[in-house]
Amino acid sequence: MTYLSPLAYLLGIEGVALLRGIREGGADRAFVEARLTEIRALLDLPALDEEAEVITATHGTISTADVYRDWAPTYDEPGNGMIEIEQPLVRQILDGLPVGTALDAACGTGRHGAYLAELGHRVIGVDQSAEMLALAAVRLPDADLIQADLAAIPLPDDSVDTVVCGLALAHVPDLGPVLAEFARVLRPGGHLVISDAHLLLSYLRPTLPRRPGPDGRPSILTEYHRPLSAYLAAALPLGFQVRHCAEPGRPPSPTASGPLPTEMSWDLLRWCPEAASAAHDDAPVVVIWHFQLEVSGGSTSRAS
Repeated sequence: MTYLSPLAYLLGIEGVALLRGIREGGADRAFVEARLTEIRALLDLPALDEEAEVITATHGTISTADVYRDWAPTYDEPGNGMIEIEQPLVRQILDGLPVGTALDAACGTGRHGAYLAELGHRVIGVDQSAEMLALAAVRLPDADLIQADLAAIPLPDDSVDTVVCGLALAHVPDLGPVLAEFARVLRPGGHLVISDAHLLLSYLRPTLPRRPGPDGRPSILTEYHRPLSAYLAAALPLGFQVRHCAEPGRPPSPTASGPLPTEMSWDLLRWCPEAASAAHDDAPVVVIWHFQLEVSGGSTSRAS
């Protein structure tokens, strides 16, 4: 069970802001006193203490398929901050890769696949969500789209030149079998580009409950946020070599207007914008990896 208190989350953000300020040298007397004053004010606010909706949620009673069924209609709409940070850097890597056959693994609505097609690749898309694949079919009418699990990709060995997997591995309980499948379908010297939610982000953003699961309570989707070492531990024994790694941070964002929320949401940060900025700005949001599969004899050619 997770007890989701809006007030507790905001107090946590204030604490992160203080600790980060101490670590990075921005916690002068004025900043510290402002945080302590704001903490006292938050504790005294009836809207957060007496009127706020506190939710008790259970983990794992809602599936990834359930969540993506709900997300599919709005997934590509503007305002997805993680995609806005991740996508330009992934495309920058793809721009430097040779054109060939590309697998968009966990393709979703086909946003990376569409870019690969623009670059001239023959695109294959794989995803578990039928709802996402239906949207990808509209965007990628010439691609081969397959409903399948990433741990059992229905493609022959050595059949693709590039694999892209965008913001999906946090839903995979074990990286090993999935990366082994990527290595299997890649030709020697092929490229693997991965983006995933950063471990640090999972501590700074509130966990949002979803619709009730089978037990009738709000449910929290189980996600697997990993340290960077976990990706290396899974990839290097398979013959992948690191070509690039990036951890882009969250840029400063304007404060939205309107009534202040009292329920668990990312908009809660509007109660303490200075602390939210100190806690979040430039903190890593995603991790992006570019691996290349070694060829016989352990030699690989770098991407241009």
